[in-house]
Amino acid sequence: RGHSNVQGDRTVGIWESPTDSFIERMEEGLGFPLPKEHGYDVVRAIQAMLDGHVDVFFCMGGNFLSATPDTDATARALRNVGLTVQVSTKLNRSHLVTGKRALILPCLGRTEVDEQTGGRQFVTVENSMGQVQRSQGALPPASPHLRSESWIVAKLAEATLGGEHLDWSHLVEDYDRIRTLMERSLHGFDDYNVRVRQPNGFKLPNPPRDARRFETPSGKAHFTSHALPDVSLQPDQFVLMTLRSHDQYNTTIYGLNDRYRGVHGHRRVLFMNATDMVNRGWKTRQSVDITSHFNGETRRAENWLLVPYDIPAGNLAAYFPEANSLVPLHSTAEDSNTPTSKWIVCTLSSSDTNHGEEE
Repeated sequence: RGHSNVQGDRTVGIWESPTDSFIERMEEGLGFPLPKEHGYDVVRAIQAMLDGHVDVFFCMGGNFLSATPDTDATARALRNVGLTVQVSTKLNRSHLVTGKRALILPCLGRTEVDEQTGGRQFVTVENSMGQVQRSQGALPPASPHLRSESWIVAKLAEATLGGEHLDWSHLVEDYDRIRTLMERSLHGFDDYNVRVRQPNGFKLPNPPRDARRFETPSGKAHFTSHALPDVSLQPDQFVLMTLRSHDQYNTTIYGLNDRYRGVHGHRRVLFMNATDMVNRGWKTRQSVDITSHFNGETRRAENWLLVPYDIPAGNLAAYFPEANSLVPLHSTAEDSNTPTSKWIVCTLSSSDTNHGEEE
């Protein structure tokens, strides 16, 4: 479905724990049984690698090492794997921290022409509003040796699984054939190849929007309330959140300037309430070390420049992915198991390198 398409991942089953009904529909459309055992989410995958339960790590795009929490633990996990494989449009830090053996499989980006036996191809992407649209590259490929992600997956499947259930080479010759399989196997993709060629594509079903219908036992929307978490801290503790700069998209840093916050030429900065700084006798651009605390564990990152900022007292902010090393691997949300990157309990200490200046 294309890179940078998180919204569409679960729609098409890119999920470690799909529902039974989803698997049943996929099996009906494909005509053969699928594995029923659930896989790992990101946090559990890292732990499984640390525990030696993963032989092969196959990454479709992205920058796993830099995007994940607890950078040091993630690096140890990757090095504990027998084979790591990266399908990539460009190099990043994840290519430097590998398993015992490593492969980089360069692939076409979505901006590049994807020419297969059946002609010029396109993929589809889903935006945050559930709109499915075409995405077709127009630029010459960076190399004649580059292959598309679909081609790479098809050839791997052909080599490992054979052609018992699917003719992989036939499918990848024309992506319309893949979309026909998706139409048979997924909810909401009727007339897929026809509708996606319309201007602006098509909208996926949304019962509350389309018919004011809610998929609940009562057929009505349900409101829930949750108790607030315990936010008590020790007098010397702060809560750190990670965030992105203006010149940044995910883990890709395009520049060192953040026009949102008036920071230029530097990223290893720590935003802090000005009164908190005064109360501790700290100055602007003073260098500090950060220590995060979780369940008796500590993680330390050194040499951050303090920047006074309009942020509530007791709170801190630093850039992602530089501050990811402070995010505890197992500090996660209860249901989603998502790392608590907006709630990292920290203490600060002065570094020896820079004593700052008055401002």
